[in-house]
Amino acid sequence: MVARQLDEQLASHFGPDHTLRVLDAGFGRGAQALRLARAGHRVTGLEPDPALRSLAADSLAGEDAGVRARVRIVAGGGGDTGAHFLPGAFDLVLCHGVLTEARDPASTLAGLARVLAPGGLLSLLVRNDAALALQAARGGDWEAALSAFDFPERAFLLDSLSTVLSGIGTPLTEWYGVQVLTTGSATPADDARLIAAEERAGRTDPYRSVAALLHLCAVRG
Repeated sequence: MVARQLDEQLASHFGPDHTLRVLDAGFGRGAQALRLARAGHRVTGLEPDPALRSLAADSLAGEDAGVRARVRIVAGGGGDTGAHFLPGAFDLVLCHGVLTEARDPASTLAGLARVLAPGGLLSLLVRNDAALALQAARGGDWEAALSAFDFPERAFLLDSLSTVLSGIGTPLTEWYGVQVLTTGSATPADDARLIAAEERAGRTDPYRSVAALLHLCAVRG
């Protein structure tokens, strides 16, 4: 679902046949990054975990020579961009599912925005703190559902993130819900009706506001 949403944003923002400089902050196994490299984009992966870097290297080794030449993997986390990259070095920055681990999410976002070129796109995937109780309840965990009402930080609320993004000169332009109707483990990729329903819910109010995850797209001013 995230790949579909991202492709929609790339098509509308950059148009076809545009080779992008991509940073994937939190490379992991490289699923999104390798998909973009196969499409012809030049990808840098930033990953702090040696075990995940090794798995990513194994995945990369299975790609053809052209894809391998377009990908490099750098040791480091999302907060290390200043140590590795010049300002404006990338057209697209991915930060998918790793901001929760950041000591200072706002500072990490500012660092990611810094390495975006003017007009560059930031794709941010975070848990939706506004739906923590609902997600726990759907799984039958009522203790967690009750605890979620008193969640202490609430760092990943749409309004809060939108304020942070505006403050670092990368205002929110579009957002989606991910896992609105299902959980990730209950989303068979071959069920066209389920995928169509999830895709529509992810862009439709009020459904997207209670998704398990938020996919925020912001543009560097």
